[in-house]
Amino acid sequence: MPPRSQLWLLAALALAGVVSAFSGRLDSYVLDVAMGVGINIVLAVSLNLINGFTGQFSLGHAGFMAVGAYTSAMLTTTLGTKLGGSPALLQWVLFPASLLLGGLLAALAGLAVGAPSLRLKGDYLAIVTLGFGEIIKVVLQNVDAVGGARGLIGVPAYTDLFWTFGAAAVTVYAVWGLLNSAYGRGFLAVADDEVAAEAMGLDTTRYKITAFVVGSFFAGVAGGLYAHLKGYLNPGGFDFNKSIEIVVMVILGGMGRHVGVIIAAVLLGVLSETLRSFGDYRMIIYSLLLIVLMLTRPQGLFIWPLWKKKST
Repeated sequence: MPPRSQLWLLAALALAGVVSAFSGRLDSYVLDVAMGVGINIVLAVSLNLINGFTGQFSLGHAGFMAVGAYTSAMLTTTLGTKLGGSPALLQWVLFPASLLLGGLLAALAGLAVGAPSLRLKGDYLAIVTLGFGEIIKVVLQNVDAVGGARGLIGVPAYTDLFWTFGAAAVTVYAVWGLLNSAYGRGFLAVADDEVAAEAMGLDTTRYKITAFVVGSFFAGVAGGLYAHLKGYLNPGGFDFNKSIEIVVMVILGGMGRHVGVIIAAVLLGVLSETLRSFGDYRMIIYSLLLIVLMLTRPQGLFIWPLWKKKST
């Protein structure tokens, strides 16, 4: 990775820390929307690695988010009371550990799903990942240890602007760095022409599984942030509609386009909250706006992929 990109990451983390330190002066509703936008960025960028840059089509991203959310929440709710200690210790030690564990278990779930299913292509892969997301939801609804259909309550509110946008910055940095590495070029080769990539000797299944696992990891981290933002988890919040919402961010921003996906995540996060004042008509207006945007900008909001470099 070039040193300049690392400086950008450090600058983004520092800015997130400074803004978070003064977040007490902001309206609580504005903070909630802003942190929701940050979580959207993590979800959209991680799915863009799978759907956009590797050319797959996953409809189960909400399932990996659910794995991370419930894992992280269970760790902080059970160990938090047993460990005691200061709130700062819990937020700066236990909370990041729970996010990491949630991401790792989501990545493990991604490996379990991806290893057998990523030999499939197109609609078949979409159906398999859709089925995985529904299985996760049904399992969570029937496990009393995590609240079952009642949901999991009492999740501590550890998520703040620093953790949210810090995670977003790390996600963008990690995905961008991976794609600009020699290994990441394999992802792009698979997306451009999988048959030609196989003919050149690339193990396309391995590249697809790697992208799937990395994307699932960050979806799990986003789930942990979401759990500790809302303070309550319900399996219904990770259904098919949630997966579609994330897919829309990637498609609207432009498949395989970093900046466009980030813009779409911010736009749709703010738009959905702005339209709440319309009550029952909110989803109708929201859908019509998406249709208009896709008709006028079918290629997405941002035309040029960030990973393409100018020829000299």
